[in-house]
Amino acid sequence: MAATMKLHWSPKSPYVRKVMVCAYELGLTPRLELVRSVAAMLKPNPAIMADNPLSKIPTLVREDGGTLFDSVVICEYLNDIAGGQLFPREGAAKWQALRWHALGDGLLDALILWRNEREREAPLQPLVDAFELKTRACLKLLDEEAQALGQAPLTIGSITMGCALGYLDYRFEAFGWREQAPRLAAWYATLQARPSFQNTEAIDG
Repeated sequence: MAATMKLHWSPKSPYVRKVMVCAYELGLTPRLELVRSVAAMLKPNPAIMADNPLSKIPTLVREDGGTLFDSVVICEYLNDIAGGQLFPREGAAKWQALRWHALGDGLLDALILWRNEREREAPLQPLVDAFELKTRACLKLLDEEAQALGQAPLTIGSITMGCALGYLDYRFEAFGWREQAPRLAAWYATLQARPSFQNTEAIDG
């Protein structure tokens, strides 16, 4: 099957990983042309900006040439064209999936800001402490909800949560999140066994 969509992509971005996990789960990876794109905050990328003025990834160029950006918008589009079930349409399942998605995306935002701050020559310690406090609070809540995560079908919420935990492994290995949230770690192990997560594990490059 020839690729019909272009995705500005990086092997390190957890937001790109979210899109790619959805694409694998929906059987759409053959339709994606992955374009290696570097999105640096201090150096906007003209190649990305031709499709997304914000110079951010992921950015999707659709079959008709139209563009979509923000990972969740791209994921929902892929789900719709594949007739998938990653976005529950109504009821409690819908709101739980969206809640977990919001929590996972918020955790990712905090982790990326935390990493950026700690890499500064003179990190602002109160800010570092605030990011760590929020991360520990998220892990505590999710550990308490691990059974519910395990009983729910795979949705955009659980995918996003898995990408956030994968980013913790990739950038915060010394943080030892599994010791803080053992039930969550057991749930995450089931995600890691899925081909969609194995094929999208973050790598340098």
